Amino acid sequence: MSNLAHAKSFRDLVVYQKARELSKEIFQLSKSFPKDENFSLTGQIRRSSRAIGANIAEAWAKRKYEKHFVSKLTDADGEQQETQHWIGTALDCGYITAQTEKTIDEHCAEIGRMLGGMMEKAELFCGDTLRLTHEAKAEYLIASDTDD
Repeated sequence: MSNLAHAKSFRDLVVYQKARELSKEIFQLSKSFPKDENFSLTGQIRRSSRAIGANIAEAWAKRKYEKHFVSKLTDADGEQQETQHWIGTALDCGYITAQTEKTIDEHCAEIGRMLGGMMEKAELFCGDTLRLTHEAKAEYLIASDTDD
């Protein structure tokens, strides 16, 4: 098996780590946006960038069922694309430079490619492979009436 057996948590996934870095980068960048953007652009871009990692974490929790796993990764991909939209809006409004927009766009696209790869190979993360990253389920016995 690949390195997947070494992932004990969503925190071990490189794509999750990159999503966290992106969200920190967006947070720092958005501090310089005008105050009147707090409840529009600033709030939206912070929310969408933070939701990428949150959806990856949720996907990890739902990987018992491949379709649920892929659905949450699809949500994460949608959030990274929304972040690309908002960073373009920040450029259009003159809040960031074209170089900053390009850099953030590249980070988002990299996350998107990684998510796409995970979706294409979801079976490596889901179903029977879970036994490699989870403890065995405990068996519970019920005392019968004759055991008294």
